Amino acid sequence: MNTVTPYKDSEKTKKEQVADMFDNISHRYDFLNHFLSMGIDRLWREKLVKMVLQDQPQSILDVATGTGDLAIALAKTNPSLIEGIDISEGMLSVGRKKIEKLNLSVPIHLQWGDSEDIPFPENHFDLATVAFGVRNFENPLKGLSEMYRVIRPGGRIYVLEFSQPTSFPFKQVYNLYFLHILPMWGRLVSKDASAYTYLPESVQAFPYGKAFMQLLESVGFKHTAIKQLSFGIANIYTGIK
Repeated sequence: MNTVTPYKDSEKTKKEQVADMFDNISHRYDFLNHFLSMGIDRLWREKLVKMVLQDQPQSILDVATGTGDLAIALAKTNPSLIEGIDISEGMLSVGRKKIEKLNLSVPIHLQWGDSEDIPFPENHFDLATVAFGVRNFENPLKGLSEMYRVIRPGGRIYVLEFSQPTSFPFKQVYNLYFLHILPMWGRLVSKDASAYTYLPESVQAFPYGKAFMQLLESVGFKHTAIKQLSFGIANIYTGIK
């Protein structure tokens, strides 16, 4: 698995660079996320939420929660508690303000937390989620192992992550947009020259489909499955502890 970092000239670790990058773009992240995906990212989260509804979880951990979009969407499943962790204080700050304004009936707690050293005991949550975060982990296997650890036996993991379309001509159109148009608009709006170049680079370098399911299985998840979204732009992966 190739290691792709946001800032090529930096001597910081990938984890430190990712935290810096999200701190830098946190003020424009939500706008860019919805604008550059043309709102499709919201539909993907809603599909994940519908899948979670069948589990009727009481406790949910959302890893790499960012500004809390998935955690907020998961409130529709009516759990007793949702915990969100992220390594970017900038993103968490934006998320806390969003949650405060929404006045949700389900308590959502956002705190700083490292995906590779999750600050909760084992067998603690009914399920764990992560949206567009695993490819940002410095050590994806360690992060997935930590998620496995904190899920109770019989609990489930849900991973929403970008993929790579393979069918013609959708693959060619997607690559034109994802590799050229999206980075240009991302640089202009976010004012971070590297963040939206890192996005397509990290997607291209990260395993997807069956290769990612093998990662889940290697840390112990059983009954893994994949749901393809939008002609293969993204996938939802699931597994049971």
